[in-house]
Amino acid sequence: MSRIGKRPVPVPAGVTATIEGGQLNVKGPKGTLSLQLRDEISYEVESDGIVVKPANDTKQARAFWGMQRTLVQNLVTGVTEGFTKTLEITGVGYRAAAQGKNLKLQLGFSHDVNIPVPEGIDIKTPDPTTVEISGIDRQKVGQIAAEIRRWRKPEPYKGKGIKYRGEFIFRKEGKKK
Repeated sequence: MSRIGKRPVPVPAGVTATIEGGQLNVKGPKGTLSLQLRDEISYEVESDGIVVKPANDTKQARAFWGMQRTLVQNLVTGVTEGFTKTLEITGVGYRAAAQGKNLKLQLGFSHDVNIPVPEGIDIKTPDPTTVEISGIDRQKVGQIAAEIRRWRKPEPYKGKGIKYRGEFIFRKEGKKK
């Protein structure tokens, strides 16, 4: 029994949700997002919000129930507030610069790394060691953050690399004298 799925997703003022053609479309002040509907789950747009329930009593329907409710919640949050991930770069000579639709990273390689910014994502570099990724689609924001981090993961000896803000890196001890 899903405790998350039982609660309806509240729809704030200024946001409209419609179900048409097997898709849930949510429109808000920041843009429009859509979600492909699953056959195992029934979706209803009511006055108090969007209600997500299993369409039948199968194990697969119960498994999708909570996840689908969370995906609907991410749509509503995305079009109202948006999502942001912050990456911190640690290391001598490591830096980042946003240049138009590209992110230029200097990570100790013999060449600079140029990462194209996908449509719907905004990347800012308030300082050379901080990268802020924002957008309305949570999956896209997380995916581009993971792709940037993959270029130089934090290593456990000196802590050099790219990490998420708030992430803790377990440091290994050096040799004992």
